[in-house]
Amino acid sequence: MDFNQPITDLEYYVTRQNGTEAPFTGKYWKFDEPGIYVDIHDGQPLFLSTDKFYSSCGWPAFSKAIQGSTIEKSDFNHGMIRTEVRSESADSHLGHVFDDGPKETGGLRYCINSAAVRFIPLADMEKEGYGKYIPQIEAKLK
Repeated sequence: MDFNQPITDLEYYVTRQNGTEAPFTGKYWKFDEPGIYVDIHDGQPLFLSTDKFYSSCGWPAFSKAIQGSTIEKSDFNHGMIRTEVRSESADSHLGHVFDDGPKETGGLRYCINSAAVRFIPLADMEKEGYGKYIPQIEAKLK
């Protein structure tokens, strides 16, 4: 996948201007295929599909990020106290993390904008350079 291709206005707004796509509109909020979600700017691996769960929040929700892939910052915008999630390498705004996720997977809900990530299907992960994550996904699919 070419990560040097132009991004859309919405992708720029979300990742570089700390924006948010409208709820229930992103291409991945109701998407359920095995694979990996990566940063749209540099392809950094961020989330495995096996850590994705349905949440009624209107955005894709994950129980955890790939270790070392994200950083968290306090966010006091819009009269709220939240924890912002950014990609570690490209410093892309991804969304926010909340402590109301499934207890059995750690209790976190990473609420992520579809416009901030690209999905690489399991069948394409090896050729796209994400082969080392395949065993983690396949183990949870069994």
